Amino acid sequence: MNKIDPSAATNIANKLVSRRRRQLLGAAVAGSTLAVIGAPALAQAGPKIRIGFWPVASGLPFFAAIDKGYFKEAGLNVEALKFASAQQVMEAMLSGRADGSSNGTASAALAIGEIAQPGLFKIICTNPTNAKYVLDEFVVAKDSPIKVLAELKGKRVASGPGIQNVTIAKTILEKAGATGITVIELPIGQHIAALAAGQVDACYTLEPTGTIGRLNGLTRTLEVGVVAKYILGDPMAPWHGGAASLTSEFIKKYPDLTSKYIAAYKRGVELVKTKPNEARPHLKGYTAIEGALTAEVPMSDYLFYNEFKPSDAAYFQRFYDLFSDRGIFTRRVIVDTLLYKG
Repeated sequence: MNKIDPSAATNIANKLVSRRRRQLLGAAVAGSTLAVIGAPALAQAGPKIRIGFWPVASGLPFFAAIDKGYFKEAGLNVEALKFASAQQVMEAMLSGRADGSSNGTASAALAIGEIAQPGLFKIICTNPTNAKYVLDEFVVAKDSPIKVLAELKGKRVASGPGIQNVTIAKTILEKAGATGITVIELPIGQHIAALAAGQVDACYTLEPTGTIGRLNGLTRTLEVGVVAKYILGDPMAPWHGGAASLTSEFIKKYPDLTSKYIAAYKRGVELVKTKPNEARPHLKGYTAIEGALTAEVPMSDYLFYNEFKPSDAAYFQRFYDLFSDRGIFTRRVIVDTLLYKG
């Protein structure tokens, strides 16, 4: 079992704080110039709301809200910014290049941003998943002899990029009895190809990877809802592994737009929950899945900040405490302080 390097998150946080300071200074200089040469013209155009997303299926409410025009109907100018990892989304929020994240953005990556800059953001909606609402899974090549996680002992296992994915993969395999594994970070879009080429023996991945691999006859699913089962202790426990958020700076500056944005986002969530077949095609263009394959992708659940029950907050906190206990987080991050209060 490769040891999780607890200094990794600390180094990331320290670098982000330094980078944020440099960028704020540059922004101040640029702002003073704009004030002279054309700020009034820019102001008349209205603020653009820049939302970072990671191409996983749980971002569907955001994708649908854009394509269906929910944000436009609310008078909002929303720009979707695609990133290769959740960490990049968080870095964009820290640097001021993004005003928030869509669902599917790793909540542990967001917490590292909170450690780097306390009060950076507020969570408006999470995407809890488990054995029923499937997002996380282990997959193997279709003809692999591996039947259970314990048989991955000594094998090469890919995970998505970032501290959340790597920590989860190692923790689950450890609890499943698969020791001596080598975890390799790979963009989720490369997981199927890596399995098909025999470069790795299994992948800890997120939907729609499992669906794409299965329907193309290249992979099969070993187990789903693995975080709920192995880390939270109950296959049906809600794993709040991803979250939609807005920066506190945006919320403070644009309270009216914040309310409108959340209302439009809720329309996207409602569409996914009540008309999933109508929502699924909006995965196209945002994730690697398209066409008829969209009908096969399992759906995440969604929970807004004002819908949290004590049990939801407790499970979310248990997940965050995994990173604190392993020394990944340099301090304990309290879930309740991160939820938008309206």
